[in-house]
Amino acid sequence: MLPDSRGVSRRAFLKSAVAIGGASALAACMDREDADVPTGVDDPASLPERQHAWNDALSRDDVGNVVPPRHHALVHLDLDGEPTDAARETVETALRTLERAYEWSNNGLLATLGYSPAYFERFDSALPDAVHLPEPQPLSALEDPALDTPDAILHLASDHASAVLEAEEAMRGNRDTANGIDVDAALTDVFSVADRRSGFVGDGLPAEHQDTGGVPDSEPVPEDAPFYMGFESGFEKSQATEDRVTIQSGPFAGGTTQHASHIDLNLTQWYEQDDRESRVAQMFCPAHADSGAVEGTGENLGDSPQLDDCGDPVETGSERGVVGHAQKFQRVREDGRPVILRRDFDSTDGGHAGVHFLALQREIADFERTREAMNATDVSGQTPVGRTQNNGIRQYLSVTHRGNYLLPPRPTRALPTPEGSDA
Repeated sequence: MLPDSRGVSRRAFLKSAVAIGGASALAACMDREDADVPTGVDDPASLPERQHAWNDALSRDDVGNVVPPRHHALVHLDLDGEPTDAARETVETALRTLERAYEWSNNGLLATLGYSPAYFERFDSALPDAVHLPEPQPLSALEDPALDTPDAILHLASDHASAVLEAEEAMRGNRDTANGIDVDAALTDVFSVADRRSGFVGDGLPAEHQDTGGVPDSEPVPEDAPFYMGFESGFEKSQATEDRVTIQSGPFAGGTTQHASHIDLNLTQWYEQDDRESRVAQMFCPAHADSGAVEGTGENLGDSPQLDDCGDPVETGSERGVVGHAQKFQRVREDGRPVILRRDFDSTDGGHAGVHFLALQREIADFERTREAMNATDVSGQTPVGRTQNNGIRQYLSVTHRGNYLLPPRPTRALPTPEGSDA
């Protein structure tokens, strides 16, 4: 049930509406938000071929960091029947409805539709060698996640909560119009909804939603933090480029792979036992804690976490008994940049603070080796650093779900075959 809007901030109310979903939440959200959402385009050729080409459509801050959309929904879908030509036409018509209804931007709506290994198993032929899309699996001996195997996953994102909710309701077949545009088809004409998840990211939103499991009652989340753990994350130079994560050859050239995991946060020790210096050391590196390099949430760092002086994790672990989260990821780079593009956001799904960690990469192997760097078994095996204790932020994270998906390029996004054809 939505909270009484009296005494509840507009931002908190809208986040709650997206978390709850459905027609009643949409009606309440539209009444409270009163957003002027720009409409989209009639010609799909005017949009990027890459579904994941979001960066040029998003806002940037004063130093060039991409500002992610504030509201998100992830809808897991199971295909009813077989991927026939008629079903493909229905899926494409539904997606084009969204593109006509909403501008391709954070002020309108951004969306991707991806497919799991389970979807492709129904075909006699295998995916091409250029696509590395294994079944999801645990990526640490210390985790036991549920492995998500829906046929498809729809990601909807916007700065306007009403746009996310209305688009979702349209794709569920519950709306005749979306942003004033007729809805000609719904994804639920060929899919069933298997699960729904939601979240948010942006300055102030975590602080307004810290009355939830995993966060101390002392309400310690900084008022200007974009994430529950209190620090900036999406530095431009700590992200792969969209070109780097794009598949370069074969029938899915122009697409990408997506890893989607959910992580529960357990922040009592983080905020009530660890001091500020310890949090900086674990999130960034001990050298940053020593020098006072990180002010507030880290906005002073500009477009880079500035990790060049952090040193080698094994040496740091031997000398200090602690190693930083960002410091470990520094080891998985090509041409000075990471190999994954993160589009994660916080959540209160299940009444607990968490993170939906969405990562785009050319192949899932890029994510897996990045995750291996986070595990840092070489560091814990050679230094006083534990497998979780003082090993970046691992002790505060519990992975609950993992899933792998292929995001085809726009021309083949409607129930593709392994050969890349949508017809």
